[in-house]
Amino acid sequence: MYARPSLITRGFAAATLAALAVTSTPALAGSMDKAFFEQVSGSWKGPGEIVAGKYKGTKFTCDLNGEPQMAPVVGIKLDGFCRVGVFKQPMSALITQKGDSYTGTFLDGSDGKGLDIVSGKVATDKMVIGLTRKKLNGAMIARMQDDKTMNVTISVKVEDTMVPVIGVSLNRQVDSIAVGSIK
Repeated sequence: MYARPSLITRGFAAATLAALAVTSTPALAGSMDKAFFEQVSGSWKGPGEIVAGKYKGTKFTCDLNGEPQMAPVVGIKLDGFCRVGVFKQPMSALITQKGDSYTGTFLDGSDGKGLDIVSGKVATDKMVIGLTRKKLNGAMIARMQDDKTMNVTISVKVEDTMVPVIGVSLNRQVDSIAVGSIK
C-alpha cells in the first residue's frame, strides 16, 4: 500500500491531467483539440476531496501549471504539486496525440506508482478520458464551468458501475496587477 499523500496525488494527478488531455474524431483532431489544450493551459489551484473508499473525507489542495505542446505535437505537459496537511508531493504528467487518440502517463505511469491514459473524448466544455492502473479501470470527467473554473471528477469501475472517488475544483490563477500603456 502506498502512503496516504501518494494515493491522493496519484488520484488527483489523474483527474487534473486527464482534464488537460483530449481525444476527438480524426477529422476534428487538429484545431478543436489544440483550442481545448490552450483553454486549459496556465496555472490552476484548488481544493479537492476523496469522496469514497478508505480515505473518504481526506481533503487536499493542488497547484498545477499546464503548457500545451508545440506543433506538430498535440498535447499538454503538466507540472506542480499536491498537498495533504504537511505532506507535499510533486506531480507531473504528459499527454500526447497518437493517431486519432491520446496516450499519456501521470507520474511514472501504471508500471510505477502512476496511471496511464488509454482513451478520451472532448466536447465544447467537457472532456472524458479512460484511465488504467494494473487491474483498476476508471474515468475522469473534466468540465470547464467558465474560463476560470474547472471541475474534475475521477471515478473507478466497481463491477459494472462507475463510482466517483475524487472531486476537485480548480481555479485559474490570474495575475491581479493592472497593466496599461503610456501615451
